[in-house]
Amino acid sequence: MPKGEVLCFSLGPTATGITDYLSANGWLVLRVCDDLTLRRLLSAKKVQVGLLLIEDISSVSFDSLQLSLGWARGVQRLEWVAVLPLAALDTPAGREFVLNSLYDHHTDAADFAALEFRLFNALRQANLRARVDGAEAFENGLGMVGHSDAILQLQNKIKKVALTQAPVLIGGESGSGKELAARAIHQCSSRADGPFVAVNCGAIAPALIQSELFGHERGAFTGAATTKIGLIEAASGGTLFLDEIADLPLELQTNLLRFLQERTIQRVGSNKCSTVNVRVIAASHVDLVSAVAAGRFREDLFYRLSVLPITVPSLRERQSDVLGLAQHFLNESVESSHHVQILGFSKHAVEAMMFHTWPGNVRELSNRVKRAVVMTDQRLISPEDLGLTLPVRPIGMELEAVRTLAERDAITLALVRVDSNVTHAARALGISRMTMYRLMDKHGLSLRRIQ
Repeated sequence: MPKGEVLCFSLGPTATGITDYLSANGWLVLRVCDDLTLRRLLSAKKVQVGLLLIEDISSVSFDSLQLSLGWARGVQRLEWVAVLPLAALDTPAGREFVLNSLYDHHTDAADFAALEFRLFNALRQANLRARVDGAEAFENGLGMVGHSDAILQLQNKIKKVALTQAPVLIGGESGSGKELAARAIHQCSSRADGPFVAVNCGAIAPALIQSELFGHERGAFTGAATTKIGLIEAASGGTLFLDEIADLPLELQTNLLRFLQERTIQRVGSNKCSTVNVRVIAASHVDLVSAVAAGRFREDLFYRLSVLPITVPSLRERQSDVLGLAQHFLNESVESSHHVQILGFSKHAVEAMMFHTWPGNVRELSNRVKRAVVMTDQRLISPEDLGLTLPVRPIGMELEAVRTLAERDAITLALVRVDSNVTHAARALGISRMTMYRLMDKHGLSLRRIQ
């Protein structure tokens, strides 16, 4: 079994000695020698530790390297160790690169044993970070991608309601992630080891929904050849998620209300009641208050279900999460399809995604990215691959207004693409950090709003 896996990114011709030493000592070495190959490999494979080999700093752009390693860290959170000449630390750009982009650095290329020790430390750090990231992902709701205020508030509410056993009613538009929120509540609760049973109330035929939810006895009706446990009973000890609860027929709403009140069920064809220990989470994209007023939903059931109401924000309410979600779906799609030549999104694709209003919410974004991965013939996904168009500037705008809009858009997109790192964004735009801060102040932009 190998000691560890290391991605060797070599910028010089004399890397053979180091990589041969590591291979001979039990490391699995993955070799790349350019940015394109680096991106292709990391889009297809997970790696924890990177080894950057620099022989001659005269031909190296530390700014470009910082962007490349920043991209790699954003995709996979690699811990980088660099072997570089001592002269690199004599330049401001080199020192900033070492401080901002590396876990550790090594200046004696001939001391292989010391380098291996540094790699071991980086691997331990990466393993620890992976455990911390996993714990944070659990606490924050298992797979909820994003750092916007709206999603952070939702995660905070989920952690609070998960501590109780009371029913939860989740509202939100179609495609916004209501089932994901329900699963997060379940996983953060004391019932996490129990089953999570999801039921789409609108997808079951009305004639079968009574039997599907409550079960039936053998011979209860034509075709009932065996006794069947219903979905409510199947969720015993765990969580029952009733999606699109507004589609439940009124007569079934009465039976559900009785279950919520008495915690017992009666299978079709049976005269016995069984106690079921289950927590109910319901969801609907329909305004249930209006449905109650129109007589389509029982008022007493509404109040039983909405003890703890929460709302999942639409994607347009968390626009700053769009690119993070898009990258998440891209990584998933590339990994499953092995379409490794795709490196990411083009500048125009990023702009198009940031200006789209996403009426279909997260589901629409996921579908567009997955379709683009299949359909594109390019290394960078374009707006056309996503089925989106670039924003059209209003005709007749004064030149100064156009410049102001373009400047603000450029700053916003630059910050989003580098995860709000002002230094990296300023470099990408070719301006100083002080100028970047001045322009952010001019356009009323703050890192809190960008994140």
